[in-house]
Amino acid sequence: MLALIQTVVLAIDIYWWLIIASAIFSWLFAFNVINGRNQFVATIGDFLYRVTDPALRPIRRFLPDLGGIDISPIILLLLLFFLRQFILTTLAPALV
Repeated sequence: MLALIQTVVLAIDIYWWLIIASAIFSWLFAFNVINGRNQFVATIGDFLYRVTDPALRPIRRFLPDLGGIDISPIILLLLLFFLRQFILTTLAPALV
């Protein structure tokens, strides 16, 4: 059971970094630091969008319009942090 918990925590950690990479990529794209017409850059952007958008879309639906500021990645990171801590402090000791 410990292996399953460690695998879930690792998946949460990887998804955490993908959300951060997606946010940084969107900033770089918005400020024209990276070329969106480059096929490699477009592939990375499409991958990050497809991986993170299904989790961010429901959060964006409930957030008020803040203009050009998107805080949905921050809320998702907080939720993932809570889930990770819940698994490590509550579920793991109970199962071990």
